[in-house]
Amino acid sequence: MTQTKATGRIPSRSFRHQLRILHVLASVDFKLKYADSALGYVWSVLKPLMLFTVLYLVFGRVFHLGAISRYYSLSLLIGIVLFTFFSDATSIGMTSIVARESLIRKMTFPRLIIPMSATLTAAITLGVNLTVIAGFVAWNRVVPRLDWLLIIPLLIELYAIALGVSLILSTLFVRFRDIGQIWELLLQLLFYASPIIYPVGYLPGWAKKLTFLNPFTQTMQDIRSLVLYNDLAPNRITAAVAFGSPAGRLIPIGVAITLLSLGLFLFRREQPWFAERV
Repeated sequence: MTQTKATGRIPSRSFRHQLRILHVLASVDFKLKYADSALGYVWSVLKPLMLFTVLYLVFGRVFHLGAISRYYSLSLLIGIVLFTFFSDATSIGMTSIVARESLIRKMTFPRLIIPMSATLTAAITLGVNLTVIAGFVAWNRVVPRLDWLLIIPLLIELYAIALGVSLILSTLFVRFRDIGQIWELLLQLLFYASPIIYPVGYLPGWAKKLTFLNPFTQTMQDIRSLVLYNDLAPNRITAAVAFGSPAGRLIPIGVAITLLSLGLFLFRREQPWFAERV
């Protein structure tokens, strides 16, 4: 037994086993999400597209925000798709521990896998929706550039933000079920507080700094700036521009790291009592 431990085989098998559990839970959750609907997986694309259509007609046409840039529609779609992922990941992650009550009581495995699988389910949907964005990008004849590779670490950062928030919410939700109602309201406020519909450059200086304290805004604006906005100065504003220093980019990243660290700390501290509290 000592030799086996020295070679590291047991931890390796355990890690592979945990990855299999994570894969199974995430894939099952994604399949069950649309199992009883007539359109199935098509809903993962239709939902953000329907919201995009309504918002574009109202703000792009009626309020003439579409006149700002020929890329306004694509900018709006990117914002909606990214926020839909954040909303779905945190909402599903929040209730994941309670929803897996029987699994927690019957099986021994790292509880962290449960909220991770919930957020990965939302990440799968995001992957599907990103193909739709790619189609819109091609339709608008936006020429790909090498710096688009930076979108990958930005998406990883966005996932880390969603995971950190999910860990905090899922831990609190075990004790306080009212968190569900509070988070639903906060998501609605966050949607309109984030520069998804309107250009961030239209905000006053203090409001720009405030909105860039939200790491979601930073990731969204960085992705938009990489793909679009060659013709529109107000939308090229990033965290560095908002805070007036290149180091300003580190502020929302620091907030993202803090959220993930706090989520991991709270979750690990409370997880020994999950089984008796759910």
